[in-house]
Parts: sequence; structure tokens; C-alpha cells
Amino acid sequence: MTRFTKVRAIGLRAVPLLALGALAGMSSGANGQDAAPAPGLAPYFQPVTQGPTTPDSDGFLRRWLLLEPIDKPNRSNTGFTATYVRQALTTPYFPGQFTAIPRDGQVVKAAQPLRWHALDSGAFDVKLFSFAKGLGKPTYGVIFWAVTIVDSPREMRDVRLAVGSNSASIWWLNGKETAGLFNDRRMVMDDVLSDRVTLRKGRNVLRGAVINGPGLSDFCVRFVDETGRPITDLKTDVR
Repeated sequence: MTRFTKVRAIGLRAVPLLALGALAGMSSGANGQDAAPAPGLAPYFQPVTQGPTTPDSDGFLRRWLLLEPIDKPNRSNTGFTATYVRQALTTPYFPGQFTAIPRDGQVVKAAQPLRWHALDSGAFDVKLFSFAKGLGKPTYGVIFWAVTIVDSPREMRDVRLAVGSNSASIWWLNGKETAGLFNDRRMVMDDVLSDRVTLRKGRNVLRGAVINGPGLSDFCVRFVDETGRPITDLKTDVR
């Protein structure tokens, strides 16, 4: 795989990144899962298998708990300033929004009942539009919530969370805001890198929210080390 250097934003700063893997829209390494596809969601998702899984060969996290979309009408993505997005994504919509670890099939009480789904993504980018469409849910003017458990074999310092999303999003690691992507944007791998963070040995909770007006919606997430290389010796699960 060709190595190349790009400049990505960290908040208001820019940092060099040794980007590895495919560009957005290209496939990444597979996990080798062979469970039957979820009805209505194939080929983009399949049910999780028993036991934890690992990131794909490029480090992207593919196992997620996804909440059915929350209705948040926006006629355009152009208004997704940092102020608007932070207000929209920190508004309480359901109990335990920032603290609970949901279960597959659990229903939360939002403006209307919404169900969590434990799924493995068929691609390195988690296709939220296809998730909503496959369930017969609204695809435009919505907020998606995603949660996964990252199990690290050791304490890892000075790593970064690398995120791309369509459209804006905010990500929290172990309860702390770690990365924010604002304004109208397409999903590009490693579009934003967090400041340096520490992955605890053992269990880490990664939580994200993506807001979208019209158009497609997806995200991709991985951890990279201090040299920009993807971290692949992690395990992810949803319980």
C-alpha cells in the first residue's frame, strides 16, 4: 500500500499524518466475518459474531452499536458550525446518552422509541445512510449515535483518534470529548486527528454522534500511533 503524507486539522491546528490505507470510497481490509447478513441491511452490515473482533488490516473499527436515527431536521449542511453542532449533539435526547453502554435490541425513550443494533460494517466506512434506509427509517435531517468498546492489550500513550464523517460529528473517548468535525464535509479517512490521548489497558468506551441534513451519511474511525501508523492489535466488542 502506498504511503503518503497529508495535513489534517486538530481543532484549529494542523498536523502531518502518514496516512495508510485506502482513500474514502475504496475498500479496506476485511475481518473475515461470515455470519448471515441482517435482513434489509446487507451487504453493508451483518450481525455481530460471538466474542470480540479486531480492527481490519488498516486499523478501522468495524463493530458498532448503532442507534436508529433521531429526527433533527436541517435543510442544508452549511449551517453546521462548531457552535451549532456542539449544541445539537450535546442536547439530551435519551437517558444514559453519555454514560450507558447499550445492549443489542435495547429500546430507548427519545421523542419516539429508538432501538440499538449491534452490527459489523461490511466496509471500513460505516454507511449510516444505508443503515437507516435498510431499517425503513429517516435518512435525511437526522442524528446517529454509535458506541463501541475498545479493548487494549496494554496502556498506549500518545495515540490519536483519526475520524472521517459525513457530515459533522463529535467523538468521546472514556467520557471526554476527543475529536470534533464541523461544517459541511464529505467523509475522508483521517480527516481530523485528535490531540494525543491514552488508551487504557483493557476496556475503553468510544462514543460518537453524527449529524446530517440532506445527502449521504457515513463515518470511519481508527486509532493511529505517534508516527501515524494504524493500531491493529486492539479488540472491539459491543458488550
